[in-house]
Amino acid sequence: MSAKVNNLGKKLVEQLKSKEFRNYLMSTHFWGPIANWGIPLAALADFKKDPKFISGKMTLALCLYSAMFMRFAWKVQPRNMLLFACHFTNEGAQLVQLSRFLDCTYGSKEKATKVAVETA
Repeated sequence: MSAKVNNLGKKLVEQLKSKEFRNYLMSTHFWGPIANWGIPLAALADFKKDPKFISGKMTLALCLYSAMFMRFAWKVQPRNMLLFACHFTNEGAQLVQLSRFLDCTYGSKEKATKVAVETA
């Protein structure tokens, strides 16, 4: 078992030292998605905030944006799985935010009254 782990470690180090990997680290296929990760991370951080501050129009726009870029990341050659993962995460986060917005804005009045009574 230890020999397999050691061998796997050596292969990983060789891969990291390769010219192809260094070229990848200096490409837009790497830095574009890294820059984009700010969007889903912000959406995930906003889960704890009050939904009355959510912009429905912006959230819907970000859902469409991420859906289009997921398709782009899948279709571009070579496939950019880092970009796909970024926008997949953002799509999920924005859909959660959209559901929070819709529940807060168009949810039942009974629910809002019940919450107000419980907090008083």
